[in-house]
Amino acid sequence: MSIIISTLALLATFYQLYLQRVHNEKSLKPLAQIDVVDHRNRIYIYLRNNGMGPMIIDRLTFIKEEKQYTKLEDCLELDRRSYLSIAASDTLKRVVLPNAHLIVFETQFEDHEGEAEKDNVRKQLAPISLKAECRDIYDNKFTTERNLQWFSRYDRRLD
Repeated sequence: MSIIISTLALLATFYQLYLQRVHNEKSLKPLAQIDVVDHRNRIYIYLRNNGMGPMIIDRLTFIKEEKQYTKLEDCLELDRRSYLSIAASDTLKRVVLPNAHLIVFETQFEDHEGEAEKDNVRKQLAPISLKAECRDIYDNKFTTERNLQWFSRYDRRLD
């Protein structure tokens, strides 16, 4: 009788271990979100982690006119010194901690710069889509994608 009880206790322990592992995996899940902001003198694109676990970015892909690029600067005709851009590829992984973000693109405008410079940046960002291939620490892969068409909301040709 004691052998049966011991065996059942051992099986219950292994099942509890399995449940704990599943719980840990779900509670450390990252939640990716691509934020685009155009506010006063700043335009930026962030890849934000709103989850509870770290997010490992395997690759950022920029899609413009059905062509895929690994660097944003390949899609833009802006002066490279006028903005900040971060890449992530097969050889260069990025990690975003919980409640943190990765700067994909950011530029700031001086007060003396006119609306034409801002419109130029908006116009060049609008036809691009951003795709982020990510995974969590348990190697569960996920993808998030966003079209940057939002930047064309000020397009004066629509007036």
